Formats: sequence, structure tokens, C-alpha cells
Amino acid sequence: MKKKNASDQFLLCVKNDAYPVSLEVRKIYQELPDAQAAVKKLVRIVDESGDDYLYPRDYFVAIELPKAAVQAIGKAS
Repeated sequence: MKKKNASDQFLLCVKNDAYPVSLEVRKIYQELPDAQAAVKKLVRIVDESGDDYLYPRDYFVAIELPKAAVQAIGKAS
């Protein structure tokens, strides 16, 4: 089985208590690679501002998307 790269990891936002303007609950975000953030239990994503920021990992649930959805997201970026 192929191991997923962080850039292939998609996260569903399940909480935005401290960041209601920056994060949308039930929206899918693509995780950006950041080993130092992972150690601190944070994830790096591009939020609603269009810039990448760190957020608590527990605000998200990792999800697996079908290949066609991943390809469609890649074309839209």
C-alpha cells in the first residue's frame, strides 16, 4: 500500500471556535507539508484568507477522497 504524502492529505473541518472567519465547518482543506507543525499537533492549510496558517489538528478529521475528486481538486488549484 502506498503511503500518502502530506500534500495528498485532505482534512474535513469539524470545528472553528477560535477562527470562525478563517475556517468553514464541513469544508475540505488540503494539508500542506510541515513536519514542525505536526510535532506540535498543528496542521498547515490555506484558509479563507487565501494564505497558509497553522491550526489545531483537532479542528479537522482526515478523510480519504476518491481519485477522481483528488484530480478535480488538483485541476481547480
